[in-house]
Amino acid sequence: MNSAPLRLGTRGSPLALWQAHHVAVYLRPVLAPRPVELVQIETQGDVVQDRPLSQMGGIGVFTKEIQNALLDHRADVAVHSLKDLPTLPVAGLRLVATPPRGATGDAFISAKHPSFDALPEGAIVGTSSLRRRAQLLNRRPDLRLVDLRGNVETRLRKLHEQQLDAIVLAQAGLERLGLAEVITEILDPTWMLPAVGQGAIGLEARADDAETIHWVEAVNDLPTWTAIQAERAMLYALGGGCLVPIGVHSRIENETLILRGAVLSSDGKRRIVATHRGPVETPLAVGQELAAELLASGARELLDAA
Repeated sequence: MNSAPLRLGTRGSPLALWQAHHVAVYLRPVLAPRPVELVQIETQGDVVQDRPLSQMGGIGVFTKEIQNALLDHRADVAVHSLKDLPTLPVAGLRLVATPPRGATGDAFISAKHPSFDALPEGAIVGTSSLRRRAQLLNRRPDLRLVDLRGNVETRLRKLHEQQLDAIVLAQAGLERLGLAEVITEILDPTWMLPAVGQGAIGLEARADDAETIHWVEAVNDLPTWTAIQAERAMLYALGGGCLVPIGVHSRIENETLILRGAVLSSDGKRRIVATHRGPVETPLAVGQELAAELLASGARELLDAA
């Protein structure tokens, strides 16, 4: 075995570092006595904080620099929040594994109101996600939505500093940072569908690095891998990305993979939703078939408009 440290490339935010350390805990027993170390990499999304993600091109703003570090051999494994990783593959790289998934929900956080349904007319809600924005407006067209950038702690601080009625953040990130107590309510996933890959950590390696791929595959969680393969196949087949409001919820029941997806207009006025199920052994087909149903139901018009 190679005795050099296995280098995990990661963003430097508290949540990204938590995720990288979490992955290291999985990998160290597999690799011992070979050490595992973290390499912090600054991404475009970390540097530019004064613009919405949709105005930055939206694709790869939190992943491209880490992928470049893999290609340049400054890191051996990229640790991504999988919802940030574009479905278009990068030449020379391969998504290898996903450890067990965290919570997939979206958390409603408010110091003023006991639930989302209790928000008053015209309440001000902060979110940086087009997906959340569209689904919030679909549910409550009266809401005033403001862009909210920054790491989890920064967004929580802005809730109070800007006297917002509420903000919406990923449940998994709050729980991983020990901040679950700030959650007021987990929004109902029947209308607030999660992002593709939400709550999952993706491990990417160089496609020609057979040794690293061998060891990283040892920490793959099959139920998580099955679900994210279907979700990403749906997104790829739709041709959507960070610039289109798309949500998906997946679950496995008795060897059946059940996938529910939605495509919305950016203003939330139009919403196309469909559910598809199939064998867990064919997640790519399940995702592609769901995408076909959504397109046939009118999603193509929304995607073209975006």
